Amino acid sequence: MSGPLPAPPAAGTFSRRSLLLATLAGTALVSTGCTGSSGDVTDAVTPAQVDRLAVQVRVQEEVVAGYDQALSSAPDLVTALTPLAAQALAQLDRLRAAAPGDTGTTAAATSGTAAPTDPAEARVWLRGVVAASAAAHAEACPEFTGGRAALLGSIAAGLRGQDGLLA
Repeated sequence: MSGPLPAPPAAGTFSRRSLLLATLAGTALVSTGCTGSSGDVTDAVTPAQVDRLAVQVRVQEEVVAGYDQALSSAPDLVTALTPLAAQALAQLDRLRAAAPGDTGTTAAATSGTAAPTDPAEARVWLRGVVAASAAAHAEACPEFTGGRAALLGSIAAGLRGQDGLLA
């Protein structure tokens, strides 16, 4: 036969199993405590913020319109710009979803100038549109809290990344 059975753990000590269960219970408690309810007051918007979000929607519409202009004026850029244009459009959709009120499609004019037909010049022109929009979103970000601040910061960061890719 085998040797004597091990002694039960002394009072005040944890077995691996009880430590694992306590860790899992603590993780579950923390994760449920970190999720807000859908009626979270901290993510409510003031009338001024509603107006600011509408401006940010228009700013992002200018980015989407800029990509459309660049793609139509310089077709050689279609392969390089199509994924970035799709990303800008997805950002616009998320921003519209986060903005209260009617934020339907509006005709966005991109800085009053048409995109150049030369692919290199069109990239430079588009970089200006993207960089200006990234700066506008980053400037608006501190005016919000919660998910809307995160969204504006995320869009600004994404546009900064696009600016780098367009270089």
